[in-house]
This record gives sequence, C-alpha cells and structure tokens, in this order.
Amino acid sequence: MGAYNARMQFNELGLHPDILKAIAEAGYETPTPIQAQAIPHVMAGLDVMGAAQTGTGKTAAFTLPILHRLMPFASTSVSPARHPIRALMLAPTRELADQIYQNVAQYAKHTPLRSAVVFGGVDMKPQTAEMMKGVEVLIATPGRLLDHVQQKSVNLSQVSVLVLDEADRMLDMGFLPDLQRIVNLLPKDRQSLLFSATFSTEIRKLGKTFLKDNPISVETARRNATSENITQLLYQLDRSDQKRAAVVRLVKNLELSSVIVFTNTKIGAGRLARELIREGISADAIHGDKSQGERLAVLEKFKKGEVAVLVATDVAARGLDIAELPAVINFDVPYSPEDYVHRIGRTGRAGASGQAIMLMTPDEERLVSDIEKLVSRKFERAVLPGGPIEGRAHGHGEGSAPRSGSREGRGTGARSDRPERSDRSDRSERGGERGQGRYTRGLDDQGVDRVVASTKARALDPFFTQPYDDSPPAAPAASGTDTAAASAEPAALAKPSGNIIRRKAGGVPALLGGLPKPKA
Repeated sequence: MGAYNARMQFNELGLHPDILKAIAEAGYETPTPIQAQAIPHVMAGLDVMGAAQTGTGKTAAFTLPILHRLMPFASTSVSPARHPIRALMLAPTRELADQIYQNVAQYAKHTPLRSAVVFGGVDMKPQTAEMMKGVEVLIATPGRLLDHVQQKSVNLSQVSVLVLDEADRMLDMGFLPDLQRIVNLLPKDRQSLLFSATFSTEIRKLGKTFLKDNPISVETARRNATSENITQLLYQLDRSDQKRAAVVRLVKNLELSSVIVFTNTKIGAGRLARELIREGISADAIHGDKSQGERLAVLEKFKKGEVAVLVATDVAARGLDIAELPAVINFDVPYSPEDYVHRIGRTGRAGASGQAIMLMTPDEERLVSDIEKLVSRKFERAVLPGGPIEGRAHGHGEGSAPRSGSREGRGTGARSDRPERSDRSDRSERGGERGQGRYTRGLDDQGVDRVVASTKARALDPFFTQPYDDSPPAAPAASGTDTAAASAEPAALAKPSGNIIRRKAGGVPALLGGLPKPKA
C-alpha cells in the first residue's frame, strides 16, 4: 500500500456498513497510520506482521477487518452449530485480552457476530457455558485456552484467522511452547496476523515460524521509537530510599490526578501503594498476586477517577488502555529497555500529550544507559522540583527511610543503608566495656537510684589476672601508708578468695596412695 493519507476516511476502506456505523458512533472518522496500512491487507486475507507504538489504534487495525471478513458467516440462528469459532485472538495478559474483547464487542454490536473472552484467575464454568452457545470470535490467553482444550470445551477446527497480539511480550513471558501447541490445533490454511509494539529479531523469527512465507510487513514508526508527544524526564536521586518521597512530591506538586507508577516487583508495588495512602494520596496496586476480580475492580476505580495513582508491575499493566493518562512514573528503572518503551506508551496515546518520568539512583546508571541506546537519545539528569530530598527522617514523607531490619531497604540501591550496619559492628567490638565498669548503680542528679554510666573503669580483681601464687599472703600494710603507693601494687595486696582451698604439701602423692615408707 502507498504512503499514509491523513485525509483518508474510514468509509474509503470498504468496511461493512454495520461496522462503519459502530465506528461512527464511537466518534472516529479518520484511521490512524497503522489502521490505514494494515486494514486493506487483512481484508484481502494476507498474513501481516504489524509494528506500531502503543496507543496508535493497533487493536482496531486487526479487529475491524476481521469482523468485516466474518460478516458473510454471520447468522441470527440460535443454534451453536451456526456459530463456530472462526477467529482466534491471543493476548499475553488478562487485561489485554479483556481490552480486545471490549473492542470487538463495540464494533460488532450492530452485527449478529458473537464473541467471548477466556482468561485465567476466574472460574472456567461460566466461560465454558458462554462458548457452548457458539461464538465466532474468541479472545484468550494461551494458558486458559489450553485448559479449555484439555477439558474439550472448545473446538478450534474451523478457525480461519489467528491473531497474536503483543507477541514480544508473549515471548518474554515464556509462552512460545503454548503457542506452538495451539497453532498445531489450527487448520493450516488459516490467515495469521502478528502485532507487536516492537520489531525485534526474535519477533521476526516468530513470524517466520507461524506466518506464511513473505508476510506483509507494516511498520508505522522506527524500531523502538517513543512517541514525540511524550515529554521524557529523568530525576537523579542519591539513594533508593528517597524514591517514595519523590513520588509523593511529584504527585502533589504536579497535581497529577491520574498517573501509573511502575515497579519491578509485586512486593514493591503493594508497599508503595500503602505508603502513598499513608501520605494522603488515593492509590492502589495491580500485580500478579491479586485475583482477577481484584485487578479488574482496581482498574475500574482507576478509570473512573476514584484512584489517582495506580502502582503496577509490567506484566499487570501491559495492554492497559487508559484514556487521557497525563503521566507515568518509573519508580524502578526497568531491567529490560523494551519495557521502558511499553511503560511510557501508556501516556501520550492517540495524539495526546503526556509525561514520562523516571527516577534513577547511581546504581541504576547502567540500566538507563541501555535504555538510551535503545531509544537513541540521551536523558538529561535533572533535579526534582523543589530541590533535592535531604536527610533521612524517621517515619513517612520526604527523606523517610525503611525501618531498620525491614526488607524495604533491600534490592536496588540498598547499599546506601550500610553505614548503619558499620555503626552496629563498631558497638559490638566495644561490647566488652560494659562488663568492665562502663555502667554501675548509683544516684542520678535527682537522687534516684538507677543504673548510670560510669566515668571511670572499675579495677579488676587481680586474682583473675595474676598467676596463682602458693606463698602466704603478705602482711597488711602499716597504717598511714600512702594509698597511691598501695594501689600501685595490687597483686601484693590481693587475698585469694575464700572459695579456694589451699593445697597442703604432699597432697598429690597422698592421692596416688602415698609415698613408700622409708626403711629402718
């Protein structure tokens, strides 16, 4: 297809009138570049590999033409046999699968075509009941689809179109064996579509495996590009324990009414959400440890504006389509540079402007350098609005640090906490001083009897430091002897403890039976 024509209208693409009606009701008139280039090829039945930035209408680029191709098979019959699965759309996460389902349902609402979505984390029985009614379009995550295959509750023998959405994430999540099993269950003469946010070498290899020879390649942006509508900011911090205070300041100072904050771990996501709530910010977390119902409930609250800050991990947030999201914050620098592209793609969607903020500590420099290489740009190290975060105050808020011994100080940047450990080690090395008279009982300034610190070490009993001497103790010193002179020879004045029984001469031979008697 030729170059993208910005003046092109949806009604010029040849889509079915019932689909065009739904598009118009959704408020769309002009297709995006990925839609204008991909839709004609998909409508023609060709295999397509599509790469586009998130938020460019990539989902509609395959749902619209697939619905158009299925219209000749649309039936108003209630018989399930008249509604076999003809299009299978696979997504790596529950949230993305549900988003695709909503997209299909929106554009097929004026047609007899039926659709369903199946994913893990919920009961299989309602999903099975829905599919038993008959559906032409099935959206699924690979694992749950194989569960239904094992239960014999799904028939894929009439699938004519296969879609792999977010294929790069599927590879990252280890779905390749599941994908191979699913593809082996499908007819070989099907049409296959592969869509991804990036075009890596691995994705091209995947395309050669699952798509026909010489598929149509549609790429609307340079590889790993980030949207020009997104302002990317990097704030450098001294320590990782300053990051939570930085998020609080950014949310409040920038008056962010809606923002997604990304963490690298599930534990970190939950902890950060709780910390923000303690600071008076409405927040919630979404990660893999939450049930599907909990995740959907959190997403719904976030979309309605009931929650201002959504703290999320990469997998949980992949494929989220939040309209008019003004900003995202990278609390942790992502381990994978590609994840950075996916994260910031949550904002600046559909031509809107957005901010992508990244918080970096010195030990994350290498990760940032990898991102800079991928996106072909150098980030300027800036200082937080309001100046640096100073000190390590106890409690919450700016400068707060994790409690001693907590797990919060571990992980990236935790080395900044180690001076406290060296202090403890120093105290342990001085621990013997306590037994040497550092503390004693006495009266304090108010005359209260208590244990107080001693300013002078107590003299040790010489009995425990001098070798045992069998000689009789020295005679007492004469009266009037200089006390300083007496204290200069503590060993001479020491008297063995009364618990020590002096040995009598011949004691050892007596124990051995005595000495032989001398001859007369």
